[in-house]
Amino acid sequence: MNKKQQQTEQTKKKIADAARALFVQKGYKATSIEDIVKATGCSAGNIYYHFKSKEGLFLHLIEDWNTEWEVNWLAKEPLYPTTIDKLYGMAEHLAEDQLNHPLTKAVDEFFYNAEKNPEVEERINEMVKGYIDFNRELLQRGIDNGEFETTNVTGLAIILDSLMYGLNQHTRRMERYEALAAYRLAIDVFLHGIAKTGR
Repeated sequence: MNKKQQQTEQTKKKIADAARALFVQKGYKATSIEDIVKATGCSAGNIYYHFKSKEGLFLHLIEDWNTEWEVNWLAKEPLYPTTIDKLYGMAEHLAEDQLNHPLTKAVDEFFYNAEKNPEVEERINEMVKGYIDFNRELLQRGIDNGEFETTNVTGLAIILDSLMYGLNQHTRRMERYEALAAYRLAIDVFLHGIAKTGR
């Protein structure tokens, strides 16, 4: 990386760090580009050069959060010997992350209240596809090592993502122990269903 590229990356990081603090403090809607200009000393043009829009900047922060989540999960994953153990571990890791991450409220606001341009919608779709691919790979490992029956892996990956996303919404107002219990129950139901056997 040459000196100019290094300066560009430093400026981008400075903007992202300042914006993250503002989004955590004020929320998504209440944070303006002008606020970010004041916090960074960068011009609005410089911010738009690096991120194209406030939405683009916020998506960059979500992508950073996703990367951080995955790095932390990959460090923990070897602690879980089977794919079934990994599913429970992954659900707990998701629950803890959602309950504790400072950007959680701003992310909710972004997804529910912000009008999004087509380019931003496309980036969100790519992000969701990444979540489903992650689930598919995990479930496929369970099939490959004989823990799960051969089935529609993509369909199950989508169902698992929907289950985790829904829990994320419903557990916000729960105590930590209740939220973790709900995530554990969700994996129980996902793996074993609720119908009695032998009927």
